[in-house]
Amino acid sequence: MTASPTHRDTSTSPPAVLTGMLGGWRAHAIVAGVQRLDGGAMFGVVPKPLWERRIAPDARNRIPLAMRCLVVEHDVGPVVIDSGSGSKETAKFHDIYGIENAGAEPGDTWLEDGLRSIGIAPEQVAMVVNTHLHFDHAGGNTRRGRGGEIVATFPRARYVVQAGEYHYATHTNERTAASYFAANFVPLHERGQLELVDGEQEVVPGIRVLPSPGHTPHHQSVLVTSSGVSAFFPADLVPTAAHLPLPWIMGYDVEPLVTLESKRQLLTRAAAEGWLTVFEHDPEVAWSRVQHDGKAFALASTQPTAGG
Repeated sequence: MTASPTHRDTSTSPPAVLTGMLGGWRAHAIVAGVQRLDGGAMFGVVPKPLWERRIAPDARNRIPLAMRCLVVEHDVGPVVIDSGSGSKETAKFHDIYGIENAGAEPGDTWLEDGLRSIGIAPEQVAMVVNTHLHFDHAGGNTRRGRGGEIVATFPRARYVVQAGEYHYATHTNERTAASYFAANFVPLHERGQLELVDGEQEVVPGIRVLPSPGHTPHHQSVLVTSSGVSAFFPADLVPTAAHLPLPWIMGYDVEPLVTLESKRQLLTRAAAEGWLTVFEHDPEVAWSRVQHDGKAFALASTQPTAGG
């Protein structure tokens, strides 16, 4: 994949956009906002002296995280993978989760700003693929209209998610309720814009959803392939490059041992087949190839270059 300027995206100001060619399609990693979450929760059983070497926490023990979306200029029209946290929540909510994402126009986020910077209007988006329906991945699916009503952010798009994930999101319990907000997805289902799929499936030519359970029971990753070049969007299976080692698993995962096996399977393929891996939450590394160094998965020593 040809990337410009590099595979690292350290911008903290909108629009934070990294563009490259993925086979015959132009692809863009767009930071839809940033958030700060507890470092201990993000790294689970990994001791703090180890994880803080990778991503340093603030005084509240929170680490900076991107909410990075992948936008593919596909033949059917622009395809957006995940949508950030959106603009519907309160200032108190934004403070708790350290969210910064306000766009240039009222109701917009950095995602809309980023799309605008590459010449794409929300009305042009053909498909939105949600890896799962947690608020920081699906909050940007909808927004408030002029009268305060909930409307689709991308009015002409098909929204795609696993059927099991939608059921899980609409049947929450005390452990899961804080992550799922009905306004992000139920109105889309009611209006017939939400397409529920079951298992591995090619949702449009060259874009395939891959079940990757563990973070949630029906979490899916996305594989984009054009002209023999593939980009892998693992979402919360591997939220940052620091989570590449198999046992580095978030405390947020509801089935961590399932996550372990999903990571083993898909990272093995990513390394063997040379997939470019896009890190949704990494504050610095937007994308990279990965390798197994004999002990663990890690960033590849040779990064994408022109023609790569």
